[in-house]
Amino acid sequence: MREPLGENALDQAVKRLDRALSQLEQRLAKGGSAAGGLFAPGDAKLAAELEQARVREKELEAAGAEASAALGRAIAEIKTALAPAPEPQEA
Repeated sequence: MREPLGENALDQAVKRLDRALSQLEQRLAKGGSAAGGLFAPGDAKLAAELEQARVREKELEAAGAEASAALGRAIAEIKTALAPAPEPQEA
């Protein structure tokens, strides 16, 4: 699978996590309506784990945004430092 332009590994991981969470929610919804439920004994545990995964997803998104901003600032500083100094103008 090729990485789309403008999408880094963190973005891809967040999307995969989101898809996995959605699939889990769908399975829980389907299983919950059956007699006894598919995951009935562990519903509370799964719900807690799901909530923890959502919190972690938000933390990863925030960390990714912070890292991206820091890299942008670092790149700008490097470009400024590497730019040729303006030549003095003769009067």
